Amino acid sequence: MTEVWELPTGTLMYFGNNILTIDFTKWAEAYAIPNQEATTIANKLVNEMLLRFSPPEQLHSDQGRQFESTLIAEICKCLGIHKTQTTPYHPQSDGLVERFNRTLLNMLATAMAGHPGTWEDHTQKVLLAYNTSTQSTTGFSPFFLMFSREARLPPLQPR
Repeated sequence: MTEVWELPTGTLMYFGNNILTIDFTKWAEAYAIPNQEATTIANKLVNEMLLRFSPPEQLHSDQGRQFESTLIAEICKCLGIHKTQTTPYHPQSDGLVERFNRTLLNMLATAMAGHPGTWEDHTQKVLLAYNTSTQSTTGFSPFFLMFSREARLPPLQPR
């Protein structure tokens, strides 16, 4: 699942669960990108996701023009990825992403409260927190389901 949002100082691209693996893991990736052009999306998709995690069986996105471009279609064709999209004007058809959108934005707002910087400064820290938190639906963290081990995290308090 792929989503792109306009935020106050830039654009955030979120690569969700079934780009990497099945929905079961709930693993999430998000990146700050300069624009929503198809070439930008394709570059980030290939360099940050496909080269790290291998091509998925399916790429599911909304019907944004950047995802319906011939460039994305050609990448999917070359890599044997089945491209699907949500129903127009029906966000409920992508419920997992919609729920994660709310979660990520709430986590970013909490991380930024009282801390200097922009949302871009906090995105990867927030994703670490999300990906290492036990999910109620699976009983495991996305990290554990992706790597078959718990994450080694720094202590909350300096020693």
